[in-house]
Amino acid sequence: MASPAPDDVVLSTQPLGFPWVTADPFLFCVHHDDAYPAGNDAMGPAASLAGRNLGMDFEGKDGWRMYHGDVVPGFPQHPHRGFETVTVARRGFIDHSDSLGATARFGRGDCQWMTAGKGVVHAEMFPLLSRDAGNPVELFQIWLNLPRADKMAEPHFSMLWADRIPTVRRPDADGRDVAITVYAGRLGEATPPAAPPRSWASRPDTDVAIWTIKLAPGARCELPACAPTSNRTLYLFRGAEVRFGARAVRPGLAVRVRAGAPTTLHNGDAEAELLLLQGRPIGEPVVQYGPFVMNTPAEIQQAMIDYRRTQFGGWPWPSDGPVHARDAGRFAIHADGEREDAAA
Repeated sequence: MASPAPDDVVLSTQPLGFPWVTADPFLFCVHHDDAYPAGNDAMGPAASLAGRNLGMDFEGKDGWRMYHGDVVPGFPQHPHRGFETVTVARRGFIDHSDSLGATARFGRGDCQWMTAGKGVVHAEMFPLLSRDAGNPVELFQIWLNLPRADKMAEPHFSMLWADRIPTVRRPDADGRDVAITVYAGRLGEATPPAAPPRSWASRPDTDVAIWTIKLAPGARCELPACAPTSNRTLYLFRGAEVRFGARAVRPGLAVRVRAGAPTTLHNGDAEAELLLLQGRPIGEPVVQYGPFVMNTPAEIQQAMIDYRRTQFGGWPWPSDGPVHARDAGRFAIHADGEREDAAA
């Protein structure tokens, strides 16, 4: 690819795949967008599962996937070590259970931020609560790395409930709507709930931001400059065309932009949505083996030994993919027994 012109805000573009490619301090991002049908009595799809590779269903047949689930869609118990998961539940519901005894149901704009640290096993299931209508599920799961000093931190999760996550509405000069939802970082006076205490995002100088941006047709928006040392990438996942400065970008692309300068967006003739991931690089070696992300091969080997030996605390739930009662509501119970309930 040719080098960008000096006045071009775009450094590079890359097609969105599965998962999306990210830049340090992020490890990857997955956009799950499934048009699930009505649910059955077990909160799985009230539809035939014939022709699906159950346990590894990623094909998108009929517009939805079972993923690793065989009754309820989702991801039954699996381990993590050495990084964080940030799960933004835009539509539908996610039932979380983990090896520490913590559990939750979240959705409708909530975000769960989990520090895996020294090791945790968790399940993420997508219960289909409606028997009479479709059950669309849309979420981002973002993997944010941990620096060497925090890779063996105690596991922890925080719930960022939708009513506490700020959305900044900034109509442009012609009154066209621009809405930016701030899950991490600041935008003007808008500050989201705090990230977990050992997160890279909890440090004051790491410039981590996770935003979603919705642009009305024709809307213009200028995002404030990030730190010159940061990586900033925008993922155009819905719309027709957005101009980044002078560069026209079609949907389905990750757009890495210049740090240290504002990013100007000018939308085309269809509503557009983008995800922004930004942060100062950790700048340490990354060695990954599936759900383990460490700094050296020896540390990966130790993670595998530790998991086989301890199961990161064991699995206290009656099934590999537990779900809550249909009418459970949105809540979280932490490992220490503390309960939170989302606002109705």
